Formats: sequence, C-alpha cells, structure tokens
Amino acid sequence: MARLPAGIRFIVSFSRDQWYRAFIFVLTFLLYASFHLSRKPISIVKGELHKHCAGGEAEPSFSGQSSSTGHRPPRQLPDNETDCGWAPFDKNNYQQLLGALDYSFLCAYAIGMYLSGIIGERLPIRYYLTFGMLASGAFTSLFGLGYFYNIHSFGFYVVTQILNGLVQTTGWPSVVTCLSNWFGKGRRGLIMGVWNSHTSVGNILGSLIAGYWVSTCWGLSFIVPGAIVAAMGIVCFLFLIEHPKDIRCSSTLSMHSKGYESTVDRFRLHKPALHGEKSRPLDPEMQCLLLADGKSSICPSHVVVLPGDSGNSMTAISFTGALRIPGVIEFSLCLLFAKLVSYTFLFWLPLYITSVDHLDAKKAGELSTLFDVGGIFGGILAGVISDRLEKRASTCGLMLLLAAPTLYVFSSVSKMGLEATVAMLLLSGALVSGPYALITTAVSADLGTHKSLKGNAHALSTVTAIIDGTGSVGAALGPLLAGLISPSGWSNVFYMLMFADACALLFLIRLIHKELSCPGPTAGGQAPLKEH
Repeated sequence: MARLPAGIRFIVSFSRDQWYRAFIFVLTFLLYASFHLSRKPISIVKGELHKHCAGGEAEPSFSGQSSSTGHRPPRQLPDNETDCGWAPFDKNNYQQLLGALDYSFLCAYAIGMYLSGIIGERLPIRYYLTFGMLASGAFTSLFGLGYFYNIHSFGFYVVTQILNGLVQTTGWPSVVTCLSNWFGKGRRGLIMGVWNSHTSVGNILGSLIAGYWVSTCWGLSFIVPGAIVAAMGIVCFLFLIEHPKDIRCSSTLSMHSKGYESTVDRFRLHKPALHGEKSRPLDPEMQCLLLADGKSSICPSHVVVLPGDSGNSMTAISFTGALRIPGVIEFSLCLLFAKLVSYTFLFWLPLYITSVDHLDAKKAGELSTLFDVGGIFGGILAGVISDRLEKRASTCGLMLLLAAPTLYVFSSVSKMGLEATVAMLLLSGALVSGPYALITTAVSADLGTHKSLKGNAHALSTVTAIIDGTGSVGAALGPLLAGLISPSGWSNVFYMLMFADACALLFLIRLIHKELSCPGPTAGGQAPLKEH
C-alpha cells in the first residue's frame, strides 16, 4: 500500500471535533475583525474632512486635474478661504465636531451593549449576529454615501453614527459566547489572547483600505468596509455553528500527547460538574480572585449563588444577578478607563501623527497601524503571562503600571522624528491593548462561567455585555475628551490618558491584593485530569 501524502497525513492527524473547533476559531476571528475594520475609516478620514490649503485655492491635483475632479463631486470652497475641507468640518471648531461624531457612535454602542447581551441570550446567536453585520454594513456605507450625494448636514452624519453604534453591539457578546461554547478553560488566556488579535487585524485592514481612497474619494473609505461587513454577515448566516452539540461534537477534546497533561485544565466545553470532579484541585484564580468555591481555608468564604428556575441551566440570568458575580464590577470599571485610552488612540492617533510628524492622511493612517501591531503582541503576551501565573488581575495591573510612563515618553519622543514614533507606537500598543484584550476575552469568559452560576451557560452573554458595555462608556468619553482637550495642546491629551491608566489600576487593587495574598498551585503543578 502506498504511503499517504504528507498533507493527507496532517489532515487525518486531527479529529473531526478539532477541525470544527479550528473552523469556529477562524470564523469568529474574521467576523469580529470585519466589525473593527468598519470602525476605523472615520479616524483615517478626519484628516481629509478638515485640511489646510495654501491661499484661497482649491486643493491641488497630484495625478492630473481630470482624474481628481472625476471622482469628487463639485462643491464650493467654504467661507473661510484658508481652509478647504468637507463642510461642516471645515471650520475652526472641527475638532469638537469630529469628537462629537466619535461620541455619537461610542455612546450609542455603550448604551446598546447593556441591552445587547440580554437580548442575545434569548435569540439564536447566528440570526442575531447576521442581522447586526448586515445592518452595520448598511450604516457604514451610508456615511460614505454622504460624499457622493454631497451631503453637508452634521445631523446626517451624527444619526448614521448612532445607528451604526447600536447595531454593532450585536457582535461582541455573540462571538465571545460562541467561542466560549467551543473552548473550555484550559489555556484560555493564550487562546483568547491570540483570538483577540482580530481587533488589531481589523484596525490594520481598516486603516489600509480607508487610506487607499482617503485622498481621492473618501466615500469609498466607508463603502468598501461596509460591503465587507455585510458580506461577512452572509458568511455568518451560512456557516456559524453556535454550539458543538448542534453537530454532535464531543464535550471534551481528546489528548494526543502527555505534554498537555500539565496544564491547568484541558480544552473542553462547560457542562454540569460530575461527582468525580469534586476532588479536583482548584486553580488559585477560581479560589481567590473569583471566590469560586468558598471551601478554601486560606481565602475568604463567601459565595453568591445565582439561582435559576429549578436549577435549569438554560435559564437566562438577570442584569442584577450578573453584577453580583464577584469580580464583575471591578473588572468592568477597570475596563472603562482602559478602553478610554485604547479608543482615544483608535480614533485620534492618525490626526495626532498628521499634526506632529506633518504627514498626509494616507501616510498617517498607515503609520498608525503600528499601534495595532503592538496590540497583537500585547494581547498574546497578556494571555500567556496570565495563564502561566494564573493571576489575571495582577497581569493587567502590571501592564497598566508600565503603560502610564510609556505614554509620557511617547508624548515627548514622538516629536523627535519618525523613528522614535515607530518604536513608541509598538511599545504603547502592546501595553495599552494588553489589559484591554485580557479583560474583554479571558476574564469575561472566566466570570461568565463562574461556579456560582451552576452551569448556566446563558449567563456568559450578559456578563460579557456588562463588562464591555461599561468599557464602552470609557470608549465614548475618551475620544470626546480628546476633541475638547486637543485644542489646548496634545500634551494635555496624554496627561488625561495617563490619569485614566492610573484609575484603571486603582480599581484592580483589591483583586490584585487578593491574588497575591492567597497562594495556590503554580501553573502546571496540578494533578492531571483523567478522562472518565
């Protein structure tokens, strides 16, 4: 018999269940990356909506007069003849107007997120997510249509942003819940750290796509990402599998090597605890940070039991019930300030680079992607460290502690040249995005599957929505404050960001103290779990 080709041997070396898990991992990664891809254009186009032209002449054509005018609708120069931009963003108050656009989107996103998780628990994830992606694609494209139809009403752009912010809230609770259905707690920090790089990947792709058309036809900077989101919504409807039980996948992953037996837990789905599981040693995070068991002689013993209807694991949890889970409030408030910093960079970094390094909108957008490249490594690093140390709050606290002085250095050295800006973009991206990524993924999944829930799988969507919704309040405030403060100098914006980092760290102090004062088995030090 002939030897099987190497490619076929690779395929059959993995089980059917493992291939399905890999498929869901990649699919949910792409779905949410497309959401972030559609959020990025507004930050790239800001430099084009308000731009300075020498004298009172219209902007010059770089690639031929006819090609430029062929794409741009005819319009009159604004009353202020020293500026040429897109009315109403061509006046001296343009920073406040652009900040209001950001605030409109993010405020709607924050408010909608609290409702989205509750609604999402009661609807099929596939239908709910598909609707959100199709609607988001429509509203993102609608903003770009303002260019082609020569719309200069500020209200039009604000309403479009509000509607887009509301429908985009369908994304995060849905994808986190779906991924957590397929992957258990083993190496959750690493898995979700890698998976959460979809945020940075989406931002990078959004910057590059929007930057390609920003100087010639900025309407396409919105329409193309909108079309991509809508197309991914169709893919979601056709291929997303909400739960492994829907295709009769096994509830545990078979282990192919002994190397996996030293991990805290195995990749497996959440299911009601078996009687044999009572003898398993608990990891310190569940003992201390989340107060999961209450039987430890070392840690304080107080557990909040959140009852369902007669113990039915399919009963949706209430909003107040989710708030009573230990750790939800602290991490939510920490994320509020961490996300404030992250989204200020997301929406204002290209304009800052344009102002400091004197680059055009396209080059500034391309350079700003380095912040997201750093964010990819920061999210993965945070996941690896938190898995190894088994201390989520301490990992976040360390990165927040390092982020504040890094931001100060960034504000100082970015004015020294392009090389310094590149280095600080990578470092700042890693330290700012690390805690944000860890809290919104691994920590949210930990809390959403807390033992006090007694296997209530429907709680994860609400817990995720509460944490990310609270963080989105900070995401709304950050760009708004940046728009209000930046006229007084970019240094003041960085002082605001450093203060926000300090506040984020402050809300984790109690949890960090609990982790450090409540020792547990080191990573890999637990007895291996055995299949029954």
